[in-house]
Amino acid sequence: MDLLRIASVPAATVSPESTVLEAVRLMADEKVGAVAIIEEGKLSGIFTERDLMIRIVLKGRDPATTRVGEVMTPDCISAKKDMSMGEALLLMTEKHFRHLPVVDDEERVLGLLSIRNLLQNRVDKLSQELDSVVAFFTSDSGGG
Repeated sequence: MDLLRIASVPAATVSPESTVLEAVRLMADEKVGAVAIIEEGKLSGIFTERDLMIRIVLKGRDPATTRVGEVMTPDCISAKKDMSMGEALLLMTEKHFRHLPVVDDEERVLGLLSIRNLLQNRVDKLSQELDSVVAFFTSDSGGG
């Protein structure tokens, strides 16, 4: 199944020259926990709420003057759009991160997937399956 169906598309993106404050404002406006960092049209890193807490707040840095490129997670792991949801969930849980950029073959960002997207999709699918099972066993048909 296509990851882009459940990812934030288009992804919230900023350049490495953007300030942390600009990135956080975008995250708040888009209601997301991360932004992809784009340089020359390609993924160069990710900046997350965790980066904000550990690299800005905890260190006492000024978000209005600190550039995202100074505090982003560079060389982040990404997913190709044809990766399965199960593979993406496994990757994210094994590596302990909550956001995964979805890229094309040229590393251009197509969307940003969150673990919340994956878990909500899984819950929705399981709920539909449960409803089908309940409907099957509670139907009042004549041959049973």
